[in-house]
Amino acid sequence: MEKVYTAVVTAKGGRDGHIQSSDSVVDLDLRKPKEMGGEGGSYTNPEQLFAGAYGACYLGALGSVAKLEGTDVSEATAEVHVSFNKDGNAYALSAELHVHIPGQSLEDTQKLADKAHRACPYSKAVRGNIDVKVVAV
Repeated sequence: MEKVYTAVVTAKGGRDGHIQSSDSVVDLDLRKPKEMGGEGGSYTNPEQLFAGAYGACYLGALGSVAKLEGTDVSEATAEVHVSFNKDGNAYALSAELHVHIPGQSLEDTQKLADKAHRACPYSKAVRGNIDVKVVAV
């Protein structure tokens, strides 16, 4: 495997901490959401960051598979829901990707969405590790 790019981000302080990328483009304070006993407010959290990153990567994969089929997905959206779940005495993530492709039927959208899910590097990374549902909307 050939490395194409490596992102470097330093985290400090956990869920009530700070993250900063090596190039300082990402420089954010983190706080637990109110639902998890935190202050919430105008701070982000790991689940939001993961959802955003997953959605962006997934749409890249959707574009690649759609191009092979001659389908325009330039206006497609992926609304990614990442949940922090209690599983007995442990915790686990789960995700739902709600995929919308304007002008496509739900059936055609679901077919492309499933193909993109098989191709997406983030989907591959979490496959077998967290529950993920991909739903055409």
